[in-house]
Amino acid sequence: MTEREKMLAGQLYDCGDAELLEQWHKAKDLVRDYSRTDSANAEEKGRILDELLGGHGENLWVTAPFYVDYGNNIYFGNNCEVNMNCTFLDDNKIVVGNNALIAPNVQIYTAFHPANAADRFGEPKEDGSFEFCKTQTAPVVIGDNVWIGGGAIIMPGVTIGDNVVIGAGSIVTRDIPDNVVAYGSPCRVMRENKSDEK
Repeated sequence: MTEREKMLAGQLYDCGDAELLEQWHKAKDLVRDYSRTDSANAEEKGRILDELLGGHGENLWVTAPFYVDYGNNIYFGNNCEVNMNCTFLDDNKIVVGNNALIAPNVQIYTAFHPANAADRFGEPKEDGSFEFCKTQTAPVVIGDNVWIGGGAIIMPGVTIGDNVVIGAGSIVTRDIPDNVVAYGSPCRVMRENKSDEK
């Protein structure tokens, strides 16, 4: 099993693996190029996103700067907007449904580390240095018609249902069901989010 396969399976893996580091550096170069591209140059921005992301639907709008780990584990549906300064640590899959609105400074994490420092780093080398810290992952799934407020943090393994609003500054540590407004730290369901019926 490769380190990438371990990573996507949620097993402990070595993020210093050569294949992973190559993709990591490629992603950093692509998001750098994206940030340097003229804002109105939709064709070049689209080309970079096609190369960076795992996949996306129609009408994707990403405002720079945008930060990723690998990029190729991120998937968007149709009609999605990601505002400036968002961070997607896509060590596992981040799947975003249709009609998503992701406000500035949102952070989505799929990676986590053992709580025990000895488990994170192992034994030091003869020169006193350490290997890359050990890492595990869990995917994040965001449903259709979701609005994530500014500065929200979504933790590894979380699934957010359809038709959900996540309030600004929330820390989402557990799954959120369909059709609700949720906010807080930790994020909790506060009320139903009913569609207007006429």
